Amino acid sequence: MSGFAALVLAGSRPGAVDAVAAYGEATHKALIRLQGRTLLARVAVALRDAGAGRIAVVSSHPDVRREAEVLGLEVLDEQAGPSLSVKAAGAHLGTPLLVTTADHALLDGEWIRRFLDDTPSDADVAALVAARATVERAAPDTRRTWLKLADGHWSGCNLFYLANARALAVVDLWRRVEAERKRPWRMAGILGVGMLASYALGWLTLKAAAERLGRLAGVTAAIVETPYGLASVDVDKPADLDLVRKIVGDA
Repeated sequence: MSGFAALVLAGSRPGAVDAVAAYGEATHKALIRLQGRTLLARVAVALRDAGAGRIAVVSSHPDVRREAEVLGLEVLDEQAGPSLSVKAAGAHLGTPLLVTTADHALLDGEWIRRFLDDTPSDADVAALVAARATVERAAPDTRRTWLKLADGHWSGCNLFYLANARALAVVDLWRRVEAERKRPWRMAGILGVGMLASYALGWLTLKAAAERLGRLAGVTAAIVETPYGLASVDVDKPADLDLVRKIVGDA
């Protein structure tokens, strides 16, 4: 697939010191260098290789915005949270839209092409995940937070596909959940007690979760499993940076 738009999230938390950026001797995590290129540049190369026609970066950080312009990327203003940033970008860039993050240090165009090829044609929105066994074969030293479901342990891959304008309804649901993340009783009201109970009891499967979330948003949602374990490795903490440096031989 070619000609899709891509969005790279490179937000900053106001007033917060980014421990990963400091560890990587950069002013922002997206500007950490790996094999001589910034993480943002590596992500842009992968997106272009996969066929992205337009690539935009969401960031309020002046150094990131300058780097994006040097790379020939569009620059969009950061909104109040990632969900609103995606919604604003979707309105600006249109669909289909691929969303990823600037700290996806190992991102590869082949992973993206496989994701798009494997996404069901009737899906309005899709998310990429990797099974625990797949991740641990590719990166035995990684430490992940696993989503433990009835059909296995899964890790997100920071790749999302919004096939059409209807998919933006998922962003609205995401924003509501995001706003209530510290108030579980309100999250239960949004997601439904039944879904949360199924998860707590270990009955919820990946497919059932996608179908339930899709119904809540009024769209057809799909979860796509990747065969590439490294697709789940991003740079969230200093140990992750050490890991990706080891993987690419840039220690």
